[in-house]
Amino acid sequence: MDSDGPKVLRKTVLAGAIGNVLEWYDFALFGYFAPVLSRLFFPASDPSWSLIATFGVFAVGFLARPLGALLFGYWGDTRGRRAALAWSIILMALPTCLVGMLPTYAQIGLAAPLILTMLRFFQGLSVGGEFTGSVTFLVEHAAPTERGYIGSWAGFSAQIGALLGSGVGTVATLNLSPDALQEWGWRIPFVAGSVIALVGWYLRRRIPESPAFEQLQRSGVVSSSPVRELFTSHRTPLLQVIGLVLLHGVGFYTFYVFLPTYLTKVTDLPMGTTLLINTLCMALLAILIPCMGKLSDRVGHRWVLAAGAAGLAISTVPFFSWLSSGQLALIVTAQILMTVFVSAYMGPFFAIVATLFPVASRYTGLSISYNIASALFGGTAPLMATVIMERSGSALAPGWYVSLCAVLSLIALSTIREEKKENAEGPVGTH
Repeated sequence: MDSDGPKVLRKTVLAGAIGNVLEWYDFALFGYFAPVLSRLFFPASDPSWSLIATFGVFAVGFLARPLGALLFGYWGDTRGRRAALAWSIILMALPTCLVGMLPTYAQIGLAAPLILTMLRFFQGLSVGGEFTGSVTFLVEHAAPTERGYIGSWAGFSAQIGALLGSGVGTVATLNLSPDALQEWGWRIPFVAGSVIALVGWYLRRRIPESPAFEQLQRSGVVSSSPVRELFTSHRTPLLQVIGLVLLHGVGFYTFYVFLPTYLTKVTDLPMGTTLLINTLCMALLAILIPCMGKLSDRVGHRWVLAAGAAGLAISTVPFFSWLSSGQLALIVTAQILMTVFVSAYMGPFFAIVATLFPVASRYTGLSISYNIASALFGGTAPLMATVIMERSGSALAPGWYVSLCAVLSLIALSTIREEKKENAEGPVGTH
């Protein structure tokens, strides 16, 4: 880190955070307003099929992310992290705004769901290099003894974005009539996301390049083919990251995107109440993630992450029995305890996954592996949870799915060797 270390780090965290805020704000909004969107864009005689179709479009955004990871990963590893991050936030903002302006099925017929699907695809394309690019940028600016804490700010900013989406959804639901919410109220939060993007673009154009990438430039060893290097020389970390992202994606999207809809289906709680509980738990998650990142720098990243995964593997099914009980105290308790375990997993997560790849192909490697897993498991989590619950007839089925993912991620973690001390490497290793 240069002589202006603390100042540079603050600017880096802020610039990286605001893009994550927009990304997760929008994806959270789509999940929270799924019951409204399903009626407006996918009208059907069976509300369950409308909801499944809506979550299917939600998943389409994730299916585009691996392609975006290829494009922005190549850009970030060959031209620099800063430029890739500056443009990813602009290319992400346009579809967000257009979703809020899109005519409904009643107005333009089949074109409405088709355009909605296309917008989600293009948004997923730009998002493919956004979150992982900011993770790479943060970790490369951090000292080895602070990677857990600094890297956790990527998770923190993501939760702030999702929290903002949840909060906006809660305010709209509690203050607008159902008719007003369905007619026009849901549009405002999507259009407002463009403001976040403009601020983020301004900040990212004014932050310094990653010191690790600058070192590669000075040494003349910037990769000309990071994608080829990834698949020929770094297949093991690619698979390891996919295994770790499995629980990261499924856990978050099940607990904080699918759960409000789940509670309105299996209990008598109104949507406004479920969103309020969800918002408060996401606020707790945002607070706990940096705390867990800091703890992991002291006791070891692997230990904290393993504790979170093991806790979810053991307790998620019992938690879903509490959630489906309809008793408010049990529902709140279950969501709080789940949040503690999720924060333990997410706190050290980014410090572990980013440093598995060498600097020359890190942006590409992390982006591709993270987004492949997100596309296969994270974005499909609400859809999978809805389908398996409908097919099995069991309110506990989503809990079993999360528990299975936790076990598989623990197995992936067990294949990663203990972290090495890298004090002589500067901000980040170039292994």
